[in-house]
Amino acid sequence: MLVKRRRGQAEVDEIRVLSPTAILGYGFPADSLAEGMRRNPHVIAVDAGSTDAGPSYLGIPQSGSGGPAGLADFARTVAADLRPLLVAAVGAGIPLIVGSAGGAGGNLHVQGVAALVRRIAGQEGLSFRMATISAEVDKAQVAGKLAEGKTAPLGPVPGLTRRDVDQAVRIVAQMGVEPFVAALGQEAQVIIAGRASDPGMFAAAPILSGFDKGLALHMGKILECGAIAADPGSGSDIMMGTLSPAHFVVEPMNPARRCTIKSVAAHSLYEASDPWVLHEPGGIIDLHGVAFAQETDRSVRVSGSTFVPDPVYRVKLEAAELVGYRTICIAGIRDPFVLCNLEEILDHARQRSAEQFSGDIDPSSWSLYFHVYGRDGVMGPLEPDTSIGHEAGLLIEVLAPTQDQASSICFFVHAFVLHCGFPGRRSTAGNLAFPFSPQDIPAGAVHRFSIYHLMDVDDPLECFPVSLEDVGA
Repeated sequence: MLVKRRRGQAEVDEIRVLSPTAILGYGFPADSLAEGMRRNPHVIAVDAGSTDAGPSYLGIPQSGSGGPAGLADFARTVAADLRPLLVAAVGAGIPLIVGSAGGAGGNLHVQGVAALVRRIAGQEGLSFRMATISAEVDKAQVAGKLAEGKTAPLGPVPGLTRRDVDQAVRIVAQMGVEPFVAALGQEAQVIIAGRASDPGMFAAAPILSGFDKGLALHMGKILECGAIAADPGSGSDIMMGTLSPAHFVVEPMNPARRCTIKSVAAHSLYEASDPWVLHEPGGIIDLHGVAFAQETDRSVRVSGSTFVPDPVYRVKLEAAELVGYRTICIAGIRDPFVLCNLEEILDHARQRSAEQFSGDIDPSSWSLYFHVYGRDGVMGPLEPDTSIGHEAGLLIEVLAPTQDQASSICFFVHAFVLHCGFPGRRSTAGNLAFPFSPQDIPAGAVHRFSIYHLMDVDDPLECFPVSLEDVGA
């Protein structure tokens, strides 16, 4: 049961929120969960997605059966986390809230995770009311907002265009805390939500129970990545947040970890462009008055966070667009003469491949990239030190309109680089060592983020319908 604060209650009231892992599927120790449940949390909340993995999950297609194609990659690890959390939450009679389901939070991602919940419930004999919250936005709605001038770039990106909307595989909006509060208010015990702001799922139960919004959201910010805000930090371990009227306290459930002022304050800066302001749907968390104090040797108390609402409620839109198909080839280079002449060899390969396919494929429709690991494979042109050691790894990447075209070009390029002659060459057997056969690996569809914009809404629930169902007997 959620804590319900009443006017005039003493300042000892508190609500406890358990964050089991940084992202559903990362795992957590069973002993940490047992310790967390021993402390009687009022809610378990967990993030399940992010844009960190790039646009691919947002761009995956619907399978022929109507299910989520591509989600099978991590369904096993997600289910491994879901099962003990679902059993613990239902057994304790408390809510379990999952946000940004399935990695990207589109409808098929929510459906995929909800299907896992139903399957686990059937296997474990569990029954509960489940809410699913959609975050996928109809293109016509976005186009209408665009026509009304109610969209804006988020950061240094071009303005939204109608082409961006039309070409998007799917568009999701990032929900704030309000849809979670609405689902809890309808007595949902398990909530599977689409794309969501990281703190929202953790702050919902405290806000519904009457606690301060600024403190609740800031606590959610600290809890969003499990025990990463501890020392030593880990995204695969459990953190408890305890919110009182004037402050909150965070503590890891693993005795091998501890929260310090430094570790908790540092996580307040995590993924933040401004050290004093955290942007959320509908407003900001103002940290100008925040104070951190060591509560015990393993916990930290935080106070002074406030929420300042925006004059216009805006949600972030995210979308992915298909740009082609990728084939890669991985090779090692150990010959010192090849390493000394590598850039000339790669330049020659670029020239010859362009000539080879000029009559078959529009030159502007495909791209060839060389990533030299051991020289500048990580930072590319930003790398200040481009010296090469005794060996290097070469990743050949081809992006083309079809998979067959990408594979054909990649085959030609790797064969050319393998046998390319150069001044001083001593071995004619080959310039490259291939760890795999076949050497060329089709990597499938490639997407790019095409929408990363803000959209005005009249109601925080406008893009996020809540659906309820009774699961189990």
